[in-house]
Amino acid sequence: MKFIVKWKIPKGTVANAEQRFLTTGAPAPAGVTMIGRWHGMSGGGVMITETNDAKALFSWLSYWNDLLEFETTPCVEDAEAGEVFSTLKR
Repeated sequence: MKFIVKWKIPKGTVANAEQRFLTTGAPAPAGVTMIGRWHGMSGGGVMITETNDAKALFSWLSYWNDLLEFETTPCVEDAEAGEVFSTLKR
């Protein structure tokens, strides 16, 4: 399953978040594939991940929870959404 993960860096944790990122590189843990990660210019960003192990994703985000605020949403691709839409009766 794919997830959209948005993060925001509160002003009080920017320096620590930057240092941890530079030190660790924030790699995805075993069981989680990072499809892409983009850093915005306003103290946040977004990444797309894929995993069948929600616990592994939760563990990864929990490691950063002291410095970042997350919004995580399961998502589907266009073809999958199209399959669902085609079954709707309106």
